[in-house]
Amino acid sequence: MHDIYENPLCRRYASREMQEIFSDNKKFSTWRRLWVALAESEKELGLDITDAQTEELKAHVDDIDYEVADRREREIRHDVMAHIYAYGVACPEAKPIIHLGATSCYVGDNTDIIIQREALLHIRRKLLAAIKSLADFAEKYKSLQTLAYTHFQAAQPTTVGKRATLWIQDLMMDLERLDYTVANLKLLGCRGTTGTGASFLELFNGDGEKVKALEKMVAEKMGFEASYAVSGQTYSRKVDYFTLSVLSGIAQSAQKFSGDIRLLSHLKEFDEPFESGQVGSSAMAYKRNPMRSERISSLARFVIADTMNPAMTAGTQWLERTLDDSANRRISIPEAFLATDGILSLYINVISGVTVYPKVIEKHLMEELPFMATENILMHCVKAGGDRQILHEAIRRHSVDAGKRIKTEGGDNDLLDRIASDPVFGLTREDINAIIKNGRFTGRAEEQTEEYLSYIREVLADNSEAFAGKISADVNV
Repeated sequence: MHDIYENPLCRRYASREMQEIFSDNKKFSTWRRLWVALAESEKELGLDITDAQTEELKAHVDDIDYEVADRREREIRHDVMAHIYAYGVACPEAKPIIHLGATSCYVGDNTDIIIQREALLHIRRKLLAAIKSLADFAEKYKSLQTLAYTHFQAAQPTTVGKRATLWIQDLMMDLERLDYTVANLKLLGCRGTTGTGASFLELFNGDGEKVKALEKMVAEKMGFEASYAVSGQTYSRKVDYFTLSVLSGIAQSAQKFSGDIRLLSHLKEFDEPFESGQVGSSAMAYKRNPMRSERISSLARFVIADTMNPAMTAGTQWLERTLDDSANRRISIPEAFLATDGILSLYINVISGVTVYPKVIEKHLMEELPFMATENILMHCVKAGGDRQILHEAIRRHSVDAGKRIKTEGGDNDLLDRIASDPVFGLTREDINAIIKNGRFTGRAEEQTEEYLSYIREVLADNSEAFAGKISADVNV
């Protein structure tokens, strides 16, 4: 175990559920289910295949003898033929009709689509779980005022909950794209070596309607409404690009979220979950690094970059088929799903266990709020009969002096005290505090949060079945 390379995505990051989806058992049992569907459909359309043969095939879908298949593959250097042989050993009566009329891509490509759809639906459940966790967080902190930033420079305030709606909206866009992609996935179908269906046309003595019916029947038996209208030997590799683009979108959203958490951790306004005995640094014992958020960013970068693989593969396919896609797809597609699964586990873990520090948030807000409050103070004094130009100049002068004190002396922001002490304004600190309290500096942030969460709750209610089973969001390391 420790003397050979093991994929960290499996050992450290991805859930057991996602690893099972891309396991050999899932892959090769799906090949056998496809062979069953093909044989049953060919029998129903009149080919000389018996009930005993199809029943024998169905009885041995899951008991795969990998030793027999591996030994055969070493002899003939062809994985599909090796598994046809192993299936035939288990099903001697059905052996003559296994894979009848098909080419390797019948099982290979159709299985890839089936597995990608299952993996996308697993990702969908975790995506909804992340959205739900964020919605709970936004509801809890919808009223908590906080300093907002543009260019990571202080800007007008918002609320912690409103900021979270930005994270939710990104994931909602990903959910919409995922649903579109799943809804438009189709099987390759039964197309033969160059996509013309010639071998099946021969089997059915030139009856093209039976060839078309065969494709429809196989698709339905495998849970799909249709196959792609045309193909070469393979389905268009653009399909893989569209699928991985969904995962890239989720990675982008998660990376933005994790970056925000890292910035807020630096400000000491947030802490991601941190175990009681967790070590932040081997050298600096006091360190409490946002390592889970950093891991999200790290895995997200991998997924985003990985999306280039199907893009290049789609662009370099020759005519009806070339095999320079195979080795790349065996790695790039499963790893994109495994990494995205790990990203969402981390996302859910962080937002569900985050600690918020309202006092630090208030301190940072009050350090900058005096500058933001000057416009309200100016308008209040003008309405009370003051000269706008004189007041404006006084505010400018006090603001410059207060800013200089903060930057050169490291002092607190005493701008409001300066204004209260200047007779030109005729205000006490109590008057100024009342102006600030009524200033609505966060605009409609709280109302926007409530309105958006109302919509999100409807979406979650419509997808309640996604929460019926346990969703693994464990973080191993």
